[in-house]
Amino acid sequence: MNTTTDLQADADRALKAKHRIVWALGDYAAVAREVIPELGRVIVAESGVGPDDRVLDVAAGTGNASIEAARTGATVIASDLTPELLEIGRTDAETQGVDLTFEEADAEALPYEDDSFDVVLSCVGVMFASHHAVAAQELTRVVRPGGRLALINWTPEGFVGQLFATLKQFVPAPPAGVQPPPLWGDEEHVRELLGERVRDLSLRRRVLSVDRFASGEEFRDFFRDFYGPTAAAYRNVGDDERRRAELDDALAALAERHLDGGTMPWEYLLVTAKVV
Repeated sequence: MNTTTDLQADADRALKAKHRIVWALGDYAAVAREVIPELGRVIVAESGVGPDDRVLDVAAGTGNASIEAARTGATVIASDLTPELLEIGRTDAETQGVDLTFEEADAEALPYEDDSFDVVLSCVGVMFASHHAVAAQELTRVVRPGGRLALINWTPEGFVGQLFATLKQFVPAPPAGVQPPPLWGDEEHVRELLGERVRDLSLRRRVLSVDRFASGEEFRDFFRDFYGPTAAAYRNVGDDERRRAELDDALAALAERHLDGGTMPWEYLLVTAKVV
């Protein structure tokens, strides 16, 4: 007979399997290369990664931050829940002649010892872990005392936060206890998550200027084809022509509202701290 704990564990495994499927949809590497490459450079610079550092990139995706960190000469592990993304990153790193390690790992149960890293990064990655407090505990656990933590998270009020609010209307409700990803872009939420495990906490809102899209329709089509969560919303509406048209219109209108002279401002929260 299954206990409550067994049932919760089964549900958690099923949820993580679903996340793997979502992020394997489309081609996230295209988003990382064509839309947000600047963010990898920003987080590496702000965390002060250097050649003597041992670095872990959590929820690294295809490695846009990991590869930049490895360019400094640091010893880098890029970890992610989705093996398809890691394989793309591994190929990209080899093509660019950059040496680092790619490993499958769950941000909520990192397979590393306490105090293993000088720097832990996550660039719009760990924010998608379902249970924020658990992920925050893991992030700080694996950093040595005095080591650095650096995160970039989309804000709830910014463009990507509004994108997820739009997609929410077209996908099933998440299981109880799962927290919205853009909460990681709220200052008070991050303070509460990290608590007394860090010092010198800095929370700065910044804007990424995205000039990849000339129209709302171009944004919609690109994200429909390449961004996992958007592709999942289209998969969910399936052949329902009315709902598909509603999703088409909602995404194009959202992007149009944010386009100004061919540029879209995407707000994010840059988090840096030292671990106690």
